[in-house]
Amino acid sequence: MTMPSTTDYPDRLPDFCNLGIMMRILLGVEALVWITAWLQTPHLSEMIRLFVGYSLVVQPALLFTLAILCLTGKPLRRQPYPQGVAISVFIALFTTALIMNGLSNLLLDSHIAMTWRDACNVIGISAIILKYFNLRGRALSPALTEARLQALQARIRPHFLFNSLNAVLSLMRSEPRRAERALEDLADLFRVVMADNRQLSTLKREVEISRQYLELEGLRLGDRLRVVWHIDKAPSNALLPPLVLQPLLENAVYHGIEPALEPGEISVNIYRNANQMHIIIRNPYKKTGDHHSGNKMALGNIKSRLMLHYDVEASLQTQVQQDYYQIHITLPYQIS
Repeated sequence: MTMPSTTDYPDRLPDFCNLGIMMRILLGVEALVWITAWLQTPHLSEMIRLFVGYSLVVQPALLFTLAILCLTGKPLRRQPYPQGVAISVFIALFTTALIMNGLSNLLLDSHIAMTWRDACNVIGISAIILKYFNLRGRALSPALTEARLQALQARIRPHFLFNSLNAVLSLMRSEPRRAERALEDLADLFRVVMADNRQLSTLKREVEISRQYLELEGLRLGDRLRVVWHIDKAPSNALLPPLVLQPLLENAVYHGIEPALEPGEISVNIYRNANQMHIIIRNPYKKTGDHHSGNKMALGNIKSRLMLHYDVEASLQTQVQQDYYQIHITLPYQIS
């Protein structure tokens, strides 16, 4: 089995509509403006005056540039990466020149109009910002490959594979049709895990995969496993990272249902609220034993993927009560 590599990460432009990316760009550029002012004078008062003066020009140009990049984000991200970079830099250069020349005419100050030096600065800063987000994506990309490897390893855990096959064999004579469906579900799960899971998937597909997994677990757990779905208000075409829902349900089965002798219920609540998607999974919980020790690794992996795809616009929260364990994921509502 090959190990994760940063070369697995496809070069792509950042999502300029993402709040976290916007904040990083705004703060990064302001930091460069402050450094510029700091290098020009040793006096704090003069430094602050230069910083404010530069910011009054830089910030409107930067906000205008981000607004256009956000509006044109989807077509840009569909372009080959070099072309997308070139177009993004051109947009930054054009909007900055437009703002600076407009301010020059409005304030009758020719010193504000863009010069060749200013143009070179815009091109250089734009290239640095895009390179930063590319390197940041590569730094986080092992989480995608690792998630794929961990998901594969989790699906082929000896007890899971052994119990699933035994459950199928027990049905071969008495319920051959059901045994055939179980084998198809098992094959589908392995195909999904072996596929390239770097792109976003639809909620409909993720629910289908999760139902197949739960049906397999139901063969061996029988009436002990009860699943209640609340997904009537969930848009089936909503996009989310692949293999997020199913591992959470696997955790719920492994940590909430298997340790208990009595039947347990897993509830899945997925809905859209304004521009956000909410995924809430709740399973039984008992403080005794160490069956919950494996939760943190899976949750940490999912948090890494949410950060890669959505930055600060997504969150994962856990809640432990006396008799239940709950996971609540919030992420932006997107469709293909």
